[in-house]
Amino acid sequence: MEIIPAIDLLNGTCVRLNQGNYERVTQFNKDPVAQALSWQKQGASRLHLVDLDGARSGKPVNDSSIKKIASALEIPVQIGGGIRSVERAEALIDLGLDKIILGTLAIDKPQSIKSLAKKHPERIIVGIDSKKGKVATQGWLNESNVLATELAKYFNDSDIASIITTDIETDGTLKGPNLKAMRSIANVSKKPVIASGGVGSMSDLLSLLSLEALGVTGVIVGRALYDGRVDLKEAKKALGENKLQDFPQGLNSFA
Repeated sequence: MEIIPAIDLLNGTCVRLNQGNYERVTQFNKDPVAQALSWQKQGASRLHLVDLDGARSGKPVNDSSIKKIASALEIPVQIGGGIRSVERAEALIDLGLDKIILGTLAIDKPQSIKSLAKKHPERIIVGIDSKKGKVATQGWLNESNVLATELAKYFNDSDIASIITTDIETDGTLKGPNLKAMRSIANVSKKPVIASGGVGSMSDLLSLLSLEALGVTGVIVGRALYDGRVDLKEAKKALGENKLQDFPQGLNSFA
């Protein structure tokens, strides 16, 4: 299982939110490029990048930092946050981002994601952020009536790379992942699933191994890494991601 460190960008700095609340922000590093290079040096095999300003406004705000991070790293970078058009997704692919995470667009224009994934196979990730089983959009500011499991099933016949499932109620809390919610997604999805939200300890990471046979292939970790509750190298070994490397720095409708 792959351990994927997260960097959330807000006003050009590296932060973490508690349960997606923009009023509950903790700043960890004023230099996101330095932080990205640090995760790479510690053995990260990829980086999860979120533009929180973009997620809230729907407009590209942190492109300068995004470009600097992507060009500085040797490892692939996946990005989400405020990517609400096909044009924006393709622009980020052109910038060198490895995978593009689409959430709100998966609800608003699900067929467009299938078309985009067909054009760029294995480059598109569907982000399913949910609360009590229902999908949230617009940077978690709006809740839909769409079931997370139904959204996951819709993309089974597509060319997307994977699904990232985030449980909003546990995200940033360090209280442990919502295994029940993640299992429900993994049970219906034919695509690899990446877990996100709630990881606060090594035991939390180990608990996710019970979902590996269902297709949960990775886990995104944020605050627990920044707080030192989880050591990246130890976590990689514990979850079987043993090939450590030292990289140089440098819908409304489903019809």
